[in-house]
Amino acid sequence: MPLALWALTISAFAVGTTEFVIVGLIPTIAADLGVSLPSAGLLVSLYALGVTIGAPVLTALAGRLPRKTLLLSLLVLFIAGNAFAAFAPGYDSLIAARFLTGLAHGVFFAIASTIATDLVDREKESSAIALVFLGLTVALVTGVPLGTWIGQNFGWQASFLGVVVLGVIGLIASALLVPGTLRRRPVPRLSAQAKVLTSPRLLLVYLITAVGYGGNFIAFTYLAPMLSEVTGLGAGAVSLVILLYGASVAVGNIIGGKLADRMGAVRALTLIFIGLSAVLLALGLTLSSPAAAIAVIAVWGGFAFANVPPLQVYTVQIAREVAPDAVDVASGLNIGAFNLGIALGAWTGGLVVAGSGLAAAPLLGAAVVSVGVLLTRLSGRLDRAASPLPAE
Repeated sequence: MPLALWALTISAFAVGTTEFVIVGLIPTIAADLGVSLPSAGLLVSLYALGVTIGAPVLTALAGRLPRKTLLLSLLVLFIAGNAFAAFAPGYDSLIAARFLTGLAHGVFFAIASTIATDLVDREKESSAIALVFLGLTVALVTGVPLGTWIGQNFGWQASFLGVVVLGVIGLIASALLVPGTLRRRPVPRLSAQAKVLTSPRLLLVYLITAVGYGGNFIAFTYLAPMLSEVTGLGAGAVSLVILLYGASVAVGNIIGGKLADRMGAVRALTLIFIGLSAVLLALGLTLSSPAAAIAVIAVWGGFAFANVPPLQVYTVQIAREVAPDAVDVASGLNIGAFNLGIALGAWTGGLVVAGSGLAAAPLLGAAVVSVGVLLTRLSGRLDRAASPLPAE
C-alpha cells in the first residue's frame, strides 16, 4: 500500500478520536456542566449532524480545489474546532464547537475515501478504504480509552487539547506524504450531482448506511453510563472495556474490507448486519452480568464497524455506474448518511434512556439493524436486475 494511504490513516486517527472520545466522557461532561445524560448525548448527535451537512455540501462546493490543498485545509479546520471545544465556556459553546468540527470530518472522509481508491488497483479498493478507516478504528482502540482516562482524571477539556495535538501530527504527516500530483477530478455538473440525489439505487444504499450503521449508536452512545450504572463497573474498568471494544473494532474493520473484496458488498453486509443485530440483542439480555456483558462487548465492536468498508466501496461502485462524474459527491453523501445514522441513533438512544432506561437501548438497536438486513437484500436484488455489479 502506498505511503500516502498511511498518511490518511494517521489523519483519520485524529479525526476518529475526536468523534468517539465524547462517548466515554458523557457522564463526566454531564456532571461538570450540570446537564442530563440525554443532553450530553446531543454532543454526539450535533457533531454527526455537522458531518451530515458538511460531507455532501462542502465536498461539492470545494470540488475545484486541488485535493491535497482541500485535505490540509480540512485538517486546519479540524484543529481549530477542537481548540474551540477545549476552551468552550459552557454547554452551548461546546455544542457549537462540536458542530464546527463535524463539518471538517465529513469532507475529510469523503475525500480520503476517493483518494484511497485512486491510489490502488480496483481489486484492492475495499482494502485501501479499510486502511484509511483503520485510523478510525485504532482511535477507538487507543485514542478513545486514553482520552476517556484523561478526561476523567484531568477534566474533559484536556481530552480535546490532546486531540489538537493529534490533529497537528496528522496535518504534518499529510503535508509530507500525500502527493501533490493527485489526479484532479472534473467538477461535476449540476445534472451529474442531481443523479446522485435522485438515483434510487444510491438512495437505497444511503438508507442502508443510516439504518444499519446508525442503529448501533442507539446503544453505543450510552456505553459508558450503561457499564457504570447497569453493569456496575468503576471508572477505570469502563475505560478498559472501551479499550476492549476498540480492539474488536480494529479486527472487524480489516475483516469487513476483506469480506467485501472476496464475496461482494451485499453478501458481506448481510452477514455483518445479522451478526451485529444478534450481538446487540445479547448485550441487552446480559448487561446486568459483568462477565457476560464484557464477553459480548469483546465481539460487538467488530460487527459494529466491519460494515464501514463494504458500505463505502459499495457506494463508489454504484456511483461509477449511475453518476460517474460525481463519485466524490456520492461518497460525501454516504459519509453524511453514516453520520445521519449516528445523529438519529444517539438522539433515539437518548429518548429510550429517558423513557425506558439504559438497558433498553441495545434491544432497540438490534431491531433497527435487522431492518438494515432487509434493505441490504433488496439492494442486492436491484443490482442483479440493473447491472453486473459484483454485489452477489
